[in-house]
Amino acid sequence: MDVEPRLDSYTARDRIHRASRVELPLRARRLIDIACTLSDHWIEPTLRLCLDRFDKRLYDQAEKSRNHLEQQRCFDSRNLVQQGREGFIQSFASRLRDSFEQMGSVDDKDTEQPLSLQSLTLLDRTEHELTAALDKLASRLEAHNGALLSELSYRLAVLVGTPPLEGEELPSGPQNMAHILRAASDPLNLPIEHRLMLLQVFESSVGGTMVSLYEAINSKLLADGILPQLRAFAAVRPTHGPTQSASPTATPAAATPAPAAGGAAERSEPIAVLETLRDLLSRQRVGPAPSAGGRTATQDELQLALSALQQHMIQVTDHTSRELRSAQRLHEELLLQLNAGLPPGVPHTQLTAEQGDTVELVAMLFEELAKQLHHGPDARVLLSNLQLPLLRLAINDREFFNQQEHPARQVLGKLAETVNSWLDGPDGEVDHQLLAKLSQLVERTQQEPPTAGLYTSLLADIEHHLAQLSRKAQASERRHVEAMQGRERLEQARHRADELMSERFKLASPRGLLRTLLERAWTDVLALNLLRHGEHSDAFRQQLRVTDQLLGQFPVNDPVLLRHEVETGLQQIGMNVDEAEQVAQRLIGIDTAAAPEATVLTPEAAAADVAPPAASTKASVEEKPAVAPPLPQAPPPAPTAIPEKPKVAAARTAEAPSATDLAIRLKQRQRLGEQRGHETPPAATNVAVVPPLGLREARIHNRLRQLPFGSWFEFIDPATGEATQRKLAWFSPLSGNSLFVNRRGQRSDVMNLQELARAIANGRVRELPPQEENLLDRAWHALTASLLRPASPLPEARS
Repeated sequence: MDVEPRLDSYTARDRIHRASRVELPLRARRLIDIACTLSDHWIEPTLRLCLDRFDKRLYDQAEKSRNHLEQQRCFDSRNLVQQGREGFIQSFASRLRDSFEQMGSVDDKDTEQPLSLQSLTLLDRTEHELTAALDKLASRLEAHNGALLSELSYRLAVLVGTPPLEGEELPSGPQNMAHILRAASDPLNLPIEHRLMLLQVFESSVGGTMVSLYEAINSKLLADGILPQLRAFAAVRPTHGPTQSASPTATPAAATPAPAAGGAAERSEPIAVLETLRDLLSRQRVGPAPSAGGRTATQDELQLALSALQQHMIQVTDHTSRELRSAQRLHEELLLQLNAGLPPGVPHTQLTAEQGDTVELVAMLFEELAKQLHHGPDARVLLSNLQLPLLRLAINDREFFNQQEHPARQVLGKLAETVNSWLDGPDGEVDHQLLAKLSQLVERTQQEPPTAGLYTSLLADIEHHLAQLSRKAQASERRHVEAMQGRERLEQARHRADELMSERFKLASPRGLLRTLLERAWTDVLALNLLRHGEHSDAFRQQLRVTDQLLGQFPVNDPVLLRHEVETGLQQIGMNVDEAEQVAQRLIGIDTAAAPEATVLTPEAAAADVAPPAASTKASVEEKPAVAPPLPQAPPPAPTAIPEKPKVAAARTAEAPSATDLAIRLKQRQRLGEQRGHETPPAATNVAVVPPLGLREARIHNRLRQLPFGSWFEFIDPATGEATQRKLAWFSPLSGNSLFVNRRGQRSDVMNLQELARAIANGRVRELPPQEENLLDRAWHALTASLLRPASPLPEARS
């Protein structure tokens, strides 16, 4: 069995670290405050992005699950996260700041308390699982950011005068971050499976952006002169090739690369996408490489030229006429900007081979991305406005090509996905509010310097706005699903009520008002009680007893009570008080002032156009017995208090309409759950007219019944050929009725699975496979495929 020393909680650990520390110099205090400020600016957008993605993961899991209990757990966790997200972010930020302020502190526990034996307890399985997941998370993040963490540990240790900080002692290190995550997420009270899911989302969302935090803190410390000559080297990874000598003298030489081998060291990284793409691009060119006719541009000169070109496009080019620049056009415009204002005879400035390849690759990437979009000018305007800012970043930062989780690449992918999926508004038109929000974010890239931090902030903004749209769509979709489920339950209840009523009609065939009441209104009363209480409940059995009494199959011990129950039942399905009293008075015809003894109500008496007088009711009923022996029923319930009728009842009875008028009103009355203008729900009609399925259609139908909720289909309009994507939000295993919604959760189509199977067999509907890649990934693959194709005999010349 697993045993380990038991700690109270991570709050106890926090109290332990409130320890005595040596006063720091003003310079060290100032630099620590700068590091805390950088961490605060990094935490809020990053954690909001993490929580938005976690909310989406929970919804996706609930959407695909057919277990209503699991769905409810997911929705409960979503509510807990929504309520506690601000507290989670504040707690995380305050704990991280405390970790910075407590660097170099001496533990009071170690100095004051003597060593003692700790009690051992059985390790909880949940505790062990969560601890193991946190340890693995911290190990993966440390392996991914080893070099930057090493530099940061040395520089922060210099500030507080301690050995290099490691593990939990490094405030922004992965281990300390993992412990802070656990302490900050404890108040959310999430179940263990959702806490593990939060760790996965945290690693994918926050782990990729930790590089920007480490780089920012290291840059500030380096700029202030903290260990300017420090160089950290990543650990050498084991290879599968022949092993080299492990002598102590050879290790330093192998670990320290020569200064001249900088380019080779960069190309020896695990992923060198830029160099690979450049090699493929060079193979596409036929003939000798173009020779540089003058001096080459420096990085600063190229950035100035790109900035000038960007401002020129903003000021001169009309917003509606902006378009993506091809590689040739970008190259020409950059050369014009680089050589603008040069005197005659001065050699022109050219782009280096790497600069030219970067320009061409970025232009080709945007062209492939534009081909993936199905939207028109609005989407292309957004892409064209983002083209030059991303080109400026790609020229300065080679990791744009090499790192898949680069913030700029994620912003480009999210922008393309948003434009492609969410730009259609609720009415099928362009969502101008979303378009304005995206345009505002793109304008920031044109006004601010191109840095990874800028794109990290933009990514958090886009994710936050998308999360709001997604939550609205999810709420709308769930309302439609619940409405369909309620209609489905109502149909099942009405079907069961019709069966029970048909069984009783075989024993007694009523006529006139009574039959109309039982077929129309009272069947709805039975269905409503069946929904509320269930078929085996006392309330539903009492309604069946009232039905038998109305049919004359059971003796009426208290006509006043029977009349009261009929009125109450009719009012439950929406009938107003006066009409309910008129129907009950016409059927039973008992004066509420005098309660007769045991009575049997016959169908002939109830079917009469005019009710018998109250005084002769008892005698007439006693003379004519029931048409059938009473059915065995449950003992009658205890009599309930009946509210006194007002004295105007006699006048109201005198003015009551005839039985024929009441029957006409009942026939014209809208039934429970029935749409206006439809006698029966559309779903029931569809099921009744569907012919038998063929062999291929039956196979498709069987597969559809196994699909998870949330599967996407493409509907093709036979008249125009236009294809629209719709999501299968829900279907009933009993009736086969299905609900389709659009991206915004609005109800699109309601059809039966058999109809859907026929439409798929006829080619009018197509099931879409799950998309493993987003638009940007598909654009990258298309770019690589175009570079792998044989070179064209007439390539486009580059000046």
